[in-house]
Amino acid sequence: MKKWEDVKKVPAPAIAPAFGPLSGMRVLTTGGHLAMPYAATMMADFGAEVFYIERPGGGDPYRLFSPFLTGENGQKVGASWIQDARNRLSITLETNLKVAEAREVFFTLIKNSDVWMENVVWTDKLGIKDEDLLKVNPALVIIHISGYGKAKFGGIPELCDRGSFDVIGQAASGWLTLNGDPDGPPSRGNPGLNDYVSSMFAVFGALSGYIHAQKTGQGQVIDVAQFEAQSKFIADYVVLWANEGIMRKRSGNKQFNVQPYNIFKAKDKEVVVGVVGPAVYARFIKAMDLDPNVYSFEACSSSPEAVESEVGRELDSILRKWISEHTAQEVEEHMSKFKVPAQVVVDAEDIVNSKHWLDRQDIIEYEDQTTKRKVKAVGIVPKMDKTPGQVWRGAPALGQDTEAILTKVCGYSAEEIAALREKGIIL
Repeated sequence: MKKWEDVKKVPAPAIAPAFGPLSGMRVLTTGGHLAMPYAATMMADFGAEVFYIERPGGGDPYRLFSPFLTGENGQKVGASWIQDARNRLSITLETNLKVAEAREVFFTLIKNSDVWMENVVWTDKLGIKDEDLLKVNPALVIIHISGYGKAKFGGIPELCDRGSFDVIGQAASGWLTLNGDPDGPPSRGNPGLNDYVSSMFAVFGALSGYIHAQKTGQGQVIDVAQFEAQSKFIADYVVLWANEGIMRKRSGNKQFNVQPYNIFKAKDKEVVVGVVGPAVYARFIKAMDLDPNVYSFEACSSSPEAVESEVGRELDSILRKWISEHTAQEVEEHMSKFKVPAQVVVDAEDIVNSKHWLDRQDIIEYEDQTTKRKVKAVGIVPKMDKTPGQVWRGAPALGQDTEAILTKVCGYSAEEIAALREKGIIL
């Protein structure tokens, strides 16, 4: 049996092409569905070589998260998977480290990685311990993503041990109670808002830890709790209550302390008008050809009281009536002439036909590796003029890169790979 200690470290990238600011960085992932894998994809879009471990029994359930796209080969895969799993390298591997051969492969991968990211939660049951991994690779950056955080960093152990999904993080953070109509129930941010928010904090943590490791050679453990990530998006909610005893209430689409800042119904569809601050408000009043002395910023838009005042409500009524008599595009174009932010609420059809999106290469095409279909998807964000990201391959088929990774990075022979496959350790 090959031992991880005997395998030489192979620099990245060994399989993925070299591009972007993160070229030379290797990320190993364990888990699935959705926050952790998407964080890895964000880094893969900018050149990190991502090895995505999927267990041999079927891989990440996100592959078959409906609705689906089906290829001419009869294979189907979730539409979300096509968007969110590109640029990864898929290796099948049994992650129960109580199996000796699996432990050696996993440790070899850890030895060759800069970052290990997981959202399994119950890693101890698999025999995966942070202290063991840091002995294998002292410079390793470990990212844990879970609903309530790891007990090592504080909190109630029983709560930290719970599973979680996107909506749980929204509820536990306080964010959910802020959103929805005033007289209705809380409204969930869709689709997967908390998962995507948590991904961004995971990327920030991974890159911060990686920079520290590059400077010092010292790895560390980083804990991303979904509820904490979402709590960073609730503005003054906690501050108001903790310091003034004021409980923010749901206000629907209407901003409670400035106006106009809302979604309005035009003749044909919805349009957004957003006005913040005296300067933009003055331009808005000019666009509406209203008397600035009657409908002043102080009287109508300087505070919650001004917004709900008699003249504030009158202004809202005038605007709603005017918008209802125009198309959404007319509203957007008219407001834009006065440099007042406005935008038609677009749908997917608008997006894929938008000259602005297309000119910025925000709609790109690549081949999905499961269905073998050419698919269109959202492109690279953000744009970089010196080291741009790219999509070099579509979302991988299950285990597509197992042999390449084991051969080029882990140093396994064809015979050793066959033995692992025979024991069910790989697919």
